[in-house]
Amino acid sequence: MTASHPAPAHVLSRVAPSFLAADVGGTHVRVARVQASGDAAHPVQVLEYRKYRNADHAGLSAILSDFLGEGPRPTHCVVASAGYAREDGTVITANLPWPLSARQVEADVGLQRVYIVNDFEAVAYAAAQVDASGVLHLCGPETAARGPTLVVGPGTGLGAALWIPTAHGPVVLPTEAGQPTLAASTELEMAIVRHMQRDRAHVSIEHAISGPGLMNLYRAVCALQGQVPTLASPDAVTAAAMADTDAHARQALDVFCGLLGSTIGDMALFYGAHGGVYLAGGILPQIREYLHASTFVERYLQKGPMGEALARIPVKVVEHGQLGVVGAASWYLQQSAA
Repeated sequence: MTASHPAPAHVLSRVAPSFLAADVGGTHVRVARVQASGDAAHPVQVLEYRKYRNADHAGLSAILSDFLGEGPRPTHCVVASAGYAREDGTVITANLPWPLSARQVEADVGLQRVYIVNDFEAVAYAAAQVDASGVLHLCGPETAARGPTLVVGPGTGLGAALWIPTAHGPVVLPTEAGQPTLAASTELEMAIVRHMQRDRAHVSIEHAISGPGLMNLYRAVCALQGQVPTLASPDAVTAAAMADTDAHARQALDVFCGLLGSTIGDMALFYGAHGGVYLAGGILPQIREYLHASTFVERYLQKGPMGEALARIPVKVVEHGQLGVVGAASWYLQQSAA
């Protein structure tokens, strides 16, 4: 998942009483009608919310039209999307099943303006509004120091963004964190990477740490043991692993958790995430307890002398839920007020 170029603040129109916010992922689209709440701690009020399966619709225009029905139409919409938003309003991404164009959505749905922001940039804007009841604490202190906060999540790809507090309000840095080369540590991980290199010259982090990445791990584990894969989806692999009904699925999910821990440790050091790490995305909430019992924390801290520094950074799993739409709306409100 890659960074976007959101519209400059000076071109954003005055915020309407209500507007649309959408979170477009590789599998689902979450849509909400929202408005400013007037509460600085929780600036977005969600008036209406629905979740759609991408495969059931021809594109975002069809989804927004269904959401709005025959009722009154807001003039503005902000879309959090995986991919790289170009100046012409189109998005370059390998993770969506259909093309996405802001200008086309405007024309199809009858909206005055559609803005696009990187999906995990949006989630980072919502990080400060996370409900404590939806959080699983994995390691580190309960309370974080003031500093940059890293938001990471595997889903159809791997998204990440950095929330940076400043004297003039927070700044969010979108990243290309899923695209660097995957770093293997164990003999099994190295064998898996070598197997994956048969099909590609570059094995990226999200080739292993994502939904499709979990399938890559599962197929590689089966191949290395001379077995034919029998499971056909990430959900099937996670279900079989957690139920302990398939040894290859369990081994794949164990590798997934270990690689995730090691990668998050690297990212926390790269970005100086003293303010904490929030793990979101579509996969982790489904495997919360499995992740907690895995080698995730051990691998996260396995950074030589810097393990002591990482131990001071809280790492938490958060329910993705409405984070994308709330974050997109928060971004829009902040840009509009600038």
